[in-house]
Amino acid sequence: MHGAGNDYVYVDLFEEQVDDAPALARMVSDRNYGVGSDGLILLAPSEVADVRMIMFNADGSRAQMCGNGIRCLAKLARDHGRTASNPVRVETDAGIKTVELVAEGARVDMGPPAVDPSLRELEVLDRTFEVTAVSMGNPHVVIYVDDVEGFDVARYGRAIETLPRFPERTNVEFVQVLDRGHVLQRTWERGSAETLACGTGACAVCVAGIVTGRTDSPLRIRLRGGELLLEWDGEGPVHKTGPAVEIFTGVLLRHKPPNL
Repeated sequence: MHGAGNDYVYVDLFEEQVDDAPALARMVSDRNYGVGSDGLILLAPSEVADVRMIMFNADGSRAQMCGNGIRCLAKLARDHGRTASNPVRVETDAGIKTVELVAEGARVDMGPPAVDPSLRELEVLDRTFEVTAVSMGNPHVVIYVDDVEGFDVARYGRAIETLPRFPERTNVEFVQVLDRGHVLQRTWERGSAETLACGTGACAVCVAGIVTGRTDSPLRIRLRGGELLLEWDGEGPVHKTGPAVEIFTGVLLRHKPPNL
């Protein structure tokens, strides 16, 4: 499934069993020897919500949340009869989130953001960046640039992700403001490199735009994989609306790359 091009392989643990999820995530995410994805998401039963989301990045590391992934998971749970609820309450490593399935795909209550006012500047390689640090249950650093398409996202994103001040690494959003209601975003996602979209990253961009006075709410964010609509009143939860699309369903036969 994908949300604005941010694609994940989903396994339904109501029916299936996964013994080594990190290894499976690395295998299925490989775009040459595997299915090809930004990571692995497991749909599981929950004792405190309608369903549970367990998520792994492409490198096998555990992730707390994914805004695009949770929209798709809620649709998968409804389509496969794992819940009849709408909105769908989803247990995640970042708490319980509420997903409302709508005509445009799904609208997610992402919870309130946490802004770190102590981090305002980063020296990386040959540059000094003004930054806004936002947590949406997972860490993000938002950086505004003049030309996001011409910017070297891979070079600076990789360097920022692994800075010592981020012991669990961080996601990095590079943003170009078109006007107060529209921006362009590219994301370097920790553990997965650049992705076509990042839902929690889009939330962080919406928050950063408001706290720095650059943009307003609602905010339309254009990513390489599509567009998301973000809303934040400056105090409560961030709401995100975007597509949730099932691409295909299959049976996995090979559990590791062939020996070449």
